[in-house]
Order: sequence, then structure tokens, then C-alpha cells
Amino acid sequence: MASRRPQTSKSWVQHELPFPKRGGKRSGAGRKPTGVRAGVAHRPRPIIRKKTPVHVTVRLVREVGNVRRRALIDAMRAAFRGGKRKRGFGICQFCIRRDHMHVISEAESNDALARGIQGWEIRVAKRVNQRLGRKGKVFADRYHAVPLCSPRQVRNALCYVMNNARRHGERLEPRFNGIDPFSSAWYFQGWSHDRWRRGLDPPPGEPPVVPAETWLLTAGWLRHGRIRPDELPAAARVLYPSREQWLGMAV
Repeated sequence: MASRRPQTSKSWVQHELPFPKRGGKRSGAGRKPTGVRAGVAHRPRPIIRKKTPVHVTVRLVREVGNVRRRALIDAMRAAFRGGKRKRGFGICQFCIRRDHMHVISEAESNDALARGIQGWEIRVAKRVNQRLGRKGKVFADRYHAVPLCSPRQVRNALCYVMNNARRHGERLEPRFNGIDPFSSAWYFQGWSHDRWRRGLDPPPGEPPVVPAETWLLTAGWLRHGRIRPDELPAAARVLYPSREQWLGMAV
């Protein structure tokens, strides 16, 4: 009778199946925010090594509501006066939109820009909250900063900021002769003419901006021509190709 072969025991190994992971503690997990919640991307900021003009955009939280209203003008002016200058930083021009603000500033380094914007934001937040009788955040996220490195770029940025109300189709009161009162238009010396000032009184108190010091922001951009009070920023001409379309928005 043939002998039986002894049976050998088998060791079983459990292999992990490559199921896709969802959520959890990993980079990029979770649903991505969209719209206003998306905020400003956390990318490295451009390096500033000498005094440079910078176009800064800051957004406000939805709970604050529309800050482009008469009840907040005095509070805004006071905040700009207090935060317009810091060591290595200065606010030269600005405009106030319904839910965001544009600032043309000068900064000599990234740290100076960060400190200057932070100090200014704190002053604005305190004044706005005090006037509105509320507490909490006023600014939504990180500021967005673009260094301006050429005369053409500076002129485009100035036109974009000073005439931003036209870009957004805001209806400006006729008594301001086409100039946005929620901006530093009165203190801007780069207009093609000053006829719009007739019949208007200067804003009371100390100016909310500082004089520019860099060549680009004082003389360099003028190589490409002064800015007309009725000029539409290039970014908005696609929306309003007809001159009659956007010129009528100022009435």
C-alpha cells in the first residue's frame, strides 16, 4: 500500500486592497470651497526688495454688508488717516467697493507691506464695527498684492482703481461731476483736467493718503498719458463696448 504524502500547512497572508481614501488627515482632503469662500490662494508672494508701488485688494465678510454708504464715510476717512503711513509703507490711492477695497500703496519690503496692510485693516475693522454696532471679522481673507513694475502697468492700475466705480457700473451722483466720492479722487493729481472740481468743496480734515515717492508712481506712468475722469478701465471695455453704454452710467 502506497504511503501518504505528509500534508504541509499553508500560511495565509491578508493583502490590503487599494480602496480610494476619502476625507481624513491628508493633504487636500475635504470639499474645496467655491465662490467668495475660496478666498485668496496661499501662494508665495512676489519678493519686494526696494520701495515699490503695489496694487492691493482686500475683501470683506458678507456679514458686514455694503460698506459703500454715507453712514460709513467719516469712519472710513478716520481709519485711512490713521493707517495710511507706517515705516516703509504708505497708502497713496484707494477706492471703496460694496464688498471689497482697492489700494495703491508703496512698500519697501514684504514685511513692510504686511505690517502696513495689517495695521490699516485693524483700524478699518474697529471703525466699521463701532459704527455698525457689531463685533467680529471685517476682512474675509488674505489680501491680494500685485507689485507694479512698469509705467504702463502703473497707469493701468491707477485707472482701474480711480475709475473702478465705472468698471462696476455704479451710478455716480451728478453733483460729483463723474468722480467717485468713495475714493481718493480728490487727492489724485494725475487727472487730465480739473474742471470736475468746480462747485465742489474739499473734503474736511487731513488727507487720507500720502504723497507718492517712487518714480513709477510720480512721473513714470505719465509717459502714457493722464487719466480722464470719464475713462473706462481697460478691464471693463469688454462689458461695455459702446461709449454711450458706460458714459450714461455716471448720471
